[in-house]
Amino acid sequence: MDWMTYARSLIGVREVPGAGNSATIMGWAKRLGAKVLGITYAADSVPWCGLFAAHVMDHVGIASPPIAVRASAWGKWGRKLVAPRPGCILTFVREGGGHVGFYVGEDDTHLHVLGGNQGDAVSVTRIARSRLSEMRWPNEVPLPPAKVVRLRPNGAPITVNER
Repeated sequence: MDWMTYARSLIGVREVPGAGNSATIMGWAKRLGAKVLGITYAADSVPWCGLFAAHVMDHVGIASPPIAVRASAWGKWGRKLVAPRPGCILTFVREGGGHVGFYVGEDDTHLHVLGGNQGDAVSVTRIARSRLSEMRWPNEVPLPPAKVVRLRPNGAPITVNER
């Protein structure tokens, strides 16, 4: 998936702590605009996992769901999957909202997710399977065979409440 190559190239992009904003993240928001995001995005302190997913998909020419800044919007986008494919969109529930990222693989207890706003950065983290709400695939892209990617935890961080 071209989008995964691009998403991986963004690992390490971070929001700016405090009152400042990441020029990179704000550039994504400006380019996509309120028409795609559903809001006028004004600061990287606003949850940006949906912004990251929209930016990545837009980069490869795939349309985002309406109000793409909301993680929950990605749970209705594309086609529903019952088994993972590398690069599929995963949506999660969390206290106070949701989270969206891309499937990298899984271990016995957690999904390995490449996403934005994970520890205030683009990163790969582990998220409990019990939080998974949806697996989705873009309508425009042929559906590859289901494939579980088995990974070892290898010290990857576990997140419990992405913000």
